[in-house]
Amino acid sequence: MRSFIKFIVRNLPRTVLIRFSYLFSVLVSPFYKGSRYQCPVCESKLRKLLPYGNKGAVNRLCPVCLSLERHRMLWLYLQRKTSLLNSEAKVLHIAPEQSIRRNFKKLQQLHYTTADLNSPIADLHFDVMNIPLPDNSFDVVLCNHVLEHVPDDIAAMQQIYRIMKPGAWSVMQVPLRNDLETTFEDVSITSPAEREKVFGQYDHVRWHGRDYPKRLEKAGFVVEEFDPAEYFSEHEINLFRLDRNEKMYIAHKPL
Repeated sequence: MRSFIKFIVRNLPRTVLIRFSYLFSVLVSPFYKGSRYQCPVCESKLRKLLPYGNKGAVNRLCPVCLSLERHRMLWLYLQRKTSLLNSEAKVLHIAPEQSIRRNFKKLQQLHYTTADLNSPIADLHFDVMNIPLPDNSFDVVLCNHVLEHVPDDIAAMQQIYRIMKPGAWSVMQVPLRNDLETTFEDVSITSPAEREKVFGQYDHVRWHGRDYPKRLEKAGFVVEEFDPAEYFSEHEINLFRLDRNEKMYIAHKPL
């Protein structure tokens, strides 16, 4: 299974993967039912999760909704720490995770818009470094695991800041290297093979380091840290298959 997942992720175009994923979960999920784990996004009870990633790490991907650790942490944060799921907020979801997108689509009171560079399931298509939307438009912006792909992450942050209303907030998760004091990028590295070797994935252009919150602040945000190790019990971290080391930063646009 690890080799099969690795093969399709590496060799199928992203647009095909997005359309294929639902069929894949339908075929695979019946074999993973159980009671050891629980996915908070789709509320499925599972005996184990699917492997995922270049090294085939086990127990990562929910076989029902295809959520990863970061998606499950984000959904729990939205449920427990915000009033978003019960509000009439105007939400922009850039590069929408399919599992979370399905849940948002059920919330009729939300004014929910999705966007991506080329995803077939997105409502709008644009480059996050040049967002063609008015200033002060959204109460919440979700833009996860995008900034490591774009040539200028600060420009993208500034664009997101611009379209947010005063008092709005955003979650912009990125892969973080805690062993790096500062973000590492090298524009001379252009080949997919070399980028995978240096940045961990063929389409990444940087590793964000411990200075990531400061980069958000440079774009104008006030940053709040959410640490799953401090908020969730050990039982919950294991039950929901969360990454206790992956901190999340909430970026607020001041009033």
